[in-house]
Order: sequence, then C-alpha cells, then structure tokens
Amino acid sequence: MTRIARCIAILLAALPVAATVCAAPPNVVVILADDLGFSDLGCHGGEIDTPHLDRLAAGGLRFTQGFNTARCWPTRAALLTGYYAQSIRRDVLPGPTEGAGGVNAARPAWARLLPELLAETGYRSYHSGKWHIDGDPVAQGFARSLEATAGSQSNYFDPAGLTGEARAQGSPDDFYATTAIGDHAVACLADHARDHATAPFFQYVAFTAPHFPLHAPPTLIAKYRDRYRAGWDTVRASRVDRLKQLGIVTTAASVSERNVGPPYAFSQVVEKIGSGEVNRPLPWGTLSAEQQVFQAEKMAIHAAMVEALDHEVGRIVAQLVAMRVLEDTLVLFLSDNGASAEMMIRGEGHDPSAAAGSRATFLCLGPGWSSCANAPFRRHKTWVHEGGIATPWIVHW
Repeated sequence: MTRIARCIAILLAALPVAATVCAAPPNVVVILADDLGFSDLGCHGGEIDTPHLDRLAAGGLRFTQGFNTARCWPTRAALLTGYYAQSIRRDVLPGPTEGAGGVNAARPAWARLLPELLAETGYRSYHSGKWHIDGDPVAQGFARSLEATAGSQSNYFDPAGLTGEARAQGSPDDFYATTAIGDHAVACLADHARDHATAPFFQYVAFTAPHFPLHAPPTLIAKYRDRYRAGWDTVRASRVDRLKQLGIVTTAASVSERNVGPPYAFSQVVEKIGSGEVNRPLPWGTLSAEQQVFQAEKMAIHAAMVEALDHEVGRIVAQLVAMRVLEDTLVLFLSDNGASAEMMIRGEGHDPSAAAGSRATFLCLGPGWSSCANAPFRRHKTWVHEGGIATPWIVHW
C-alpha cells in the first residue's frame, strides 16, 4: 500500500481500540477528491480559490509526502480495507476500453470494509459520492449511502448519475453532482445529530470532482476565464515558485515531457472535439490562437470544479461547527490520484457547438493542463511517477 493509504489505515484502524478506552471516541470525516492535481489547492501552491480547505490546512497539518495508488479504485479499496489493492483485486482488466471503465473482481470476504469494523464499537458510518469498489455500501457497514459513480463517468448535470438515496433538495434543472454530494453529506450529519448524537460517526465523502467530464456552473467558469490565458507553462512555473515559498518542495520542477500524451489511445477524440484540442503538453507559444483560447477555457472549468468542491467542504465543516463537534472530529482530505491526462468521450457525447462546460459537452483536462496541475512533478494519473501518486494531504484535528 502507498504511504498515505497505510497511514490512514493505521489511524482509522486504531479507532476501534480508542472506542474501548476513551469516554468519547473521535468522529472521523474522510473527504476524497477525484483526479485532483498536487498543486491545485491554494494551500498547496495553486491559484484556484479554495478558502475552506486552506483554513483546514492552516488549522491542522499539511503533509508534503502523501501518496495514493495512481488510480481510482485501488486507492479506494486500500483506504477502506487497509490492504494492498492488488492483494484484494486480482482479476481485473489491465486498463479501460473505449466506452468502459474497466472491470473489478469481487473482493475476498476477509477484506472487510472499515465501517463494518467500526460498527462493532458503536460507530455509525455514512457514505456520500463516488464508490467504485465492489459491493453495496449499505450491506458493508454504511448506515446510509448516496452513490455518484455514474455521474463522474458521464454527466455532472444529470441526476440519473446518482443511485441509492434520493437527492434531498432541488430539481433536475438546478442539479449539479458536487452540490448533491455535499447536500447528502450535510444531511447525514444533521440527521446524526438529531437521532444518534451519543454515537461517534465515520463520514466518507467521495467527491467526483474534478474528474472528467469538465462540467461546472457558468458563473464559476466565467470567474476563471482570464486567469489561464497566460498558458500552462507560465501557470506551472508560478505554482512551482509558490510551492517553494511554502516549503512544500525544495528542488527544481520536473521538465515538461512534450511528447507524452494520454495514457490510452482513444480513436478520433481530437477530431471530435475540434481544432482547439491538443493531446500533448506542447510549448504554449506554439499553439494557435484558437487552441490557446480553447485550452484556457478548459482549465477555467477545472478550476471552477475545484472551487465548487471547496464550497461543499465549507458546508460540511460548518455543519460540524453547528453540531459543536469539530474539535472532536478528525478531518482528512486527499485525492485518489493525480490530475488526469486522459482524453475520451463518454456518456451523452460531445457537441462542439455547445458552450464548454455545459451538459452537452464532454471535455477532459488533457496532458497540457494535467502537467500544470501536478506541478512540480512528472506525469499524471495511471502512472506511478510522482505526478500520478502524490496528493495534497490535509489532516485537521
């Protein structure tokens, strides 16, 4: 298991012991982002506005060598079982096929999930968001579950991407997956305070953001539209400077690998997206004016997705404050892998004439901005280089 999974497993595995010796065992909230770059957060050198996560980092610990497993399901499997992912998932496809996300084999019975173990010591557990491991969350120790795995693969604006508990509020017209996950997490906490206040809780909030497709509310996209016109080379250099100023890294940044594109070959994606798309992290100055505008727009959407996630983190923390349990709650934040260089089209497809970031579009961050998001490291999600496995890791107590 990677270092971060091992450390979290040790921390969480100790909770049943704590519950037997402490008058008030701690609550635990694990918040997992999806395909977040190492330097996307403000507290990790990024230019994206993440005030709520920044405050958690300022009031807690910001680890500089947190590692995941470079892919979605292995990190989640390791996190919730405490075992190496390869020891509990032996029969899987080597990589995704066009239109599918890979196949996972059944987990052995001995690899029980953490909520099952915590239930034996009086904890109540809640799951909100992406699942992406085998089995039913409720059948494996979670008292409540809202699953949004399908939403991360197809469309953030489609409520059909959610399964399990119905979304608490709103209508399909104003649906946004990140908000829906936050709604459910806050509702679980509020209901716990009302109905189970004497029991400790484990809250697992697995956001789908900022995983593709690049979808975000138009007002948030507009906020970032001008922020990335300087291009990925300039933004990456600025991030590296801030990372050094923060003391998170002390060495030079990796050299951009101009010929390394997406990890999988999907036919005709660039042609389907249009002439603004680029599948290599080429020098920004060599892009056409059209490509520069289009690529800057994609990063603006990615940034909007990260800020939307941060907003929901703020709501969750506010709920903990309202319950007067923040000081008794261990809050951990991390990403399942680095930013992604993948480029594909799924779900409802892509309409090149539609506004970028809207439901009718299906865009991916791609290797240019992924190289920036993972600054100062090399490569991306699926690779076990630092760019694939390094995560911002915040622990607040």
